[in-house]
Amino acid sequence: MAVLNVNGKPMSFDAEPDTPLLWVLREQLGLTGTKYGCGIAQCGACTVHLDGAPVRACVLPLAALNPNQKIITIEGLSSDASHPVQKAWAALDVPQCGFCQSGMIMAAAALLASNPKPSDADIDAAMSNICRCGT
Repeated sequence: MAVLNVNGKPMSFDAEPDTPLLWVLREQLGLTGTKYGCGIAQCGACTVHLDGAPVRACVLPLAALNPNQKIITIEGLSSDASHPVQKAWAALDVPQCGFCQSGMIMAAAALLASNPKPSDADIDAAMSNICRCGT
């Protein structure tokens, strides 16, 4: 049995060290807001925050993590969609099919937490997520 700090709580699970974080979040901890897209860290649907930095959970093996690190998923960003990025997303009618949205929101939230007034170049560099449905 192993423990990780997910969304501010210690959460226990049982998985092999080479298991990607994404599968522990979805399959063992029931946090299905983090999506599987490509499995090769290209699309960003699996983006979560690790100690405040956006990471692609589909390629992050459990062996690379320690129990002191803080993992935040879309569920932990805000329990009621009140995070400013979530509110702006809804107010501006950004969502389409919604599959990639949690990863994009997590990338945007991490950018704004580290750089509250990003330039266009900063945004282009940080928002590397890919929309699956193309809308």
